[in-house]
Amino acid sequence: MSLNTFGHLFRVTTWGESHGPALGATVDGVPPGVAVDEPMLQHWLDRRKPGQNKYTTQRREPDAVRILSGVFDGTTTGTSVQLMIANTDQRSKDYTEISQKFRPGHADITYHQKYGLRDYRGGGRSSARETAARVAAGGLARAALAQLVPNLTITGYMTQMGPKTIDRARFDWDEIERNPFWTPDAGAAGDWATYLDDLRKSGDSVGAVIEVVARGCPPGLGAPIYGKLDTDLAAAMMSINAVKGVEIGDGMAAAALTGVANADEITMGPDGPEYSSNHAGGILGGISTGQDIVVRFAVKPTSSILTPRRTITVDGDETDIVTKGRHDPCVGIRAVPVGEAMMACVILDHLLLDRGQTGGTRGAIG
Repeated sequence: MSLNTFGHLFRVTTWGESHGPALGATVDGVPPGVAVDEPMLQHWLDRRKPGQNKYTTQRREPDAVRILSGVFDGTTTGTSVQLMIANTDQRSKDYTEISQKFRPGHADITYHQKYGLRDYRGGGRSSARETAARVAAGGLARAALAQLVPNLTITGYMTQMGPKTIDRARFDWDEIERNPFWTPDAGAAGDWATYLDDLRKSGDSVGAVIEVVARGCPPGLGAPIYGKLDTDLAAAMMSINAVKGVEIGDGMAAAALTGVANADEITMGPDGPEYSSNHAGGILGGISTGQDIVVRFAVKPTSSILTPRRTITVDGDETDIVTKGRHDPCVGIRAVPVGEAMMACVILDHLLLDRGQTGGTRGAIG
């Protein structure tokens, strides 16, 4: 019962630890004939890799991905694809002091309570380094989606850092790639830079909210009750390290609306149904509507900080702890490409499920 696998037909199993020799993913269910190579996957990993600027951990990892199986002459064969990413810049000595202490807000204590031991070097399996494997798998999913649904795009961005939010009136899709915070608001990016720099220098950290949008997703993905598209999206995002909340569409804010305000009215357009709004986030009854799919998740502040915190040792003695090493002052920054990858994996999985059940046929309207 290792539970390191997610997905139904497109199945991803990740393996490896933060300070082990390597980590990676075994991906099963990749359709045959998908054009893919290591540089294509590397593009996505380069967006997540550490050490790119002063606002992320200074661990220097190239995150170079290797394809070990399942691809021949630049195309997938239909067999399982094995992906490997070597760890090259581990500094395990940075964690010697915490070998007998539990970091508050971290998985140290629960791993110990469950298994009776833990890999304290960077958190082992609980480290956000595990997400590099997800991004590699997400690159495979994107390659398959590019052939199956050419108009589909998946874009993630940060909408909040700590108490500071974006101004949606200044939302600019092109701005997302221009700043280190993946935010669509240039004004917020400048404000956040000063805010995070001050936090980083003080030995503190902060949380964030990330939004991921899939545009061009066809209607009909997902199934009633236990096969809902939003169920799997929520589980995928919630499985990302440090995520503490997930919303679809308006999410929690929908509770403050009336039925009149919340209803996404439907009219008939020249190319099919059109909606007056998208409070539902592109999913009704667990099935995609053809609108933008909107998922939002909250990431807690990084638990490894330089400010002393009270804790206990493995022997139960009370003590203080300071976590040395190289850590993200806002782990939400590098969670953006991870959220995109999980969205890609889930959408491809449900696209394959839909093709298996319905053959892609749709109920006629008009």
